[in-house]
Amino acid sequence: MTRFARLFRDGITTFALLALIGLLALKMNNQPETVKSGAFYAIDGDTLDQGGERLRLLGIDAPEYRQQCQRGGSDWPCGRAARDMLVKLLAGGSVDCRGDKRDRYGRLLVTCRMGDTDINGEMVLRGMAVSYGGYVADEAKARQAKSGLWAGTFERPQDWRREEAEVRDDPLGGVADILKRLTIWN
Repeated sequence: MTRFARLFRDGITTFALLALIGLLALKMNNQPETVKSGAFYAIDGDTLDQGGERLRLLGIDAPEYRQQCQRGGSDWPCGRAARDMLVKLLAGGSVDCRGDKRDRYGRLLVTCRMGDTDINGEMVLRGMAVSYGGYVADEAKARQAKSGLWAGTFERPQDWRREEAEVRDDPLGGVADILKRLTIWN
């Protein structure tokens, strides 16, 4: 066998092995869709629980349960209102939630439907959640109608969570840092 023929054979063999490995990896990542039906408990405006398993509504971000927003110059519990809206939507009949991926916290990412109603989209359309990778048109409609969150001012949930995490990481609210800069505390 000539040197060219051996190189050609080795190249074909290598290509075939890489293709096989690629197909196996693709197959391993192709997880079947999980379907959850029945009763769900709303943790907040975009997180559900069913029998101890957490599910996260895909494509939306709702205010956290403790989050406050402003409307008409006053604070209002928009996080609690978002949860209440999700509870109301879930109470309307038989709900199916479907998903095939998990977030970094292990929650199944789902789209929930009750008949023809997409519950994720309905939360955004009613102004009780913002679009997070999906439902952009529903958010535009809610914003134009000044529904829910859009009737006043609010901090996007991801920004609120980040600020809350900073406060938890620095319980003195920056006082220690200021004192260190003033060299009073070392």
